[in-house]
Amino acid sequence: MPKTETLPLDGVEIRNQFQTGNVMTLFGAHFIHDTYTAFIAPLLPLIIDKLSLSLTMAGTLTAFHQLPAILNPFIGYLADKVSLRYFVIFAPAITATLISSLGFAPSFVSLAIILFVAGISVAAFHAPAPAMVSRVSGKQIGKGMSLFMAGGELGRTLGPLLAVWAISIWTLDDFFRLVVLGWAASLVLLWRLKDIPGRTEKAGDLRGILPKIKTLYLPLAIILFLRQFLQVSLTTYLPTFLNQEGSSLVLAGVSLSILEIAGVAGALLSGTLSDRLGRKPMLAIAILISSILTLVFLNVEGWLAIPTLLLLGFSALSTGPVFLALVQDNVPNNRAIGNGIYISISFLLRSIVLLLVGIVGDAYNLRTAYYLSVGLSFLATPFVFLLPGRRSTGLDGSA
Repeated sequence: MPKTETLPLDGVEIRNQFQTGNVMTLFGAHFIHDTYTAFIAPLLPLIIDKLSLSLTMAGTLTAFHQLPAILNPFIGYLADKVSLRYFVIFAPAITATLISSLGFAPSFVSLAIILFVAGISVAAFHAPAPAMVSRVSGKQIGKGMSLFMAGGELGRTLGPLLAVWAISIWTLDDFFRLVVLGWAASLVLLWRLKDIPGRTEKAGDLRGILPKIKTLYLPLAIILFLRQFLQVSLTTYLPTFLNQEGSSLVLAGVSLSILEIAGVAGALLSGTLSDRLGRKPMLAIAILISSILTLVFLNVEGWLAIPTLLLLGFSALSTGPVFLALVQDNVPNNRAIGNGIYISISFLLRSIVLLLVGIVGDAYNLRTAYYLSVGLSFLATPFVFLLPGRRSTGLDGSA
């Protein structure tokens, strides 16, 4: 890279300007990868029926998929020291291979193993990728995270539609044919990502993260735990919930896509707005609005559910870029490991919540679980104001 095009920021040689081409490449990587992880929710009703699973067992399967998130801090530490570019490049192919083979699994145990290994691939992608985005976003980290997260939301939007389409023309056993898309994507990424920095050239001391445990990660963990109940209910369990309420599998899958496509717009807007308005106001507004809209969704019928899902997806799925930008703001010299810790907390809490929502769904029903989720989401709002404010960073990285 020519030195004339770079400026030092937080001890790291990065470009001063927002690098649209590189950011969009990482947008595409996230889009392809998360298209495959989005297959799990719409396939869950078929897997439950095929293997006669309870909702608790189904939630346990998804928890196995989330469990490898414990590796994220370790992967993030490596990403700050050495280039993990190839983790990002080959994750779509590996994740695609494992998720597309779910139809071959003959038992609960085999499904758990496949999803656990797929979770390792997911962790290997999500720990280094956001740090790469921050390095090519200049001072517009919120905008970069919005585009990156929008790629994931778009993948999770089209994933259910692609899964339902594949199931409608093939059987669950033939679902493996979709693996070709993941491998093709990795080949493209092998070419496109060759010039994007894969590591922090002058990473800060790991001990610099320790003061952030109490000031950043503790309130963040409380918010994420309370918030995950709503997120899990609206994503993982939405097709199953609608199926139990009398909707067809196709309609349930389409409803998830409606929710997710609105989430793309929310993700695109929230991070960019948080660059101007602040991270905490954006989080508080999104949490309150999505909690209210979930109550509305549970009490509307017919065509009114569609605009409600659109508004709900826009608000409920818009918090991801803001959380990521907040973390990147506060750990500028350890961005990959800081992101890895955040993702570990998020994914591990999600695993716990997946089980709890499944248990409530089995003991009562998923509608009861949804109402419980709304109440806990409202409780998350005051904890937003315990988060640290956004750092103001100069071109030389000084705060």
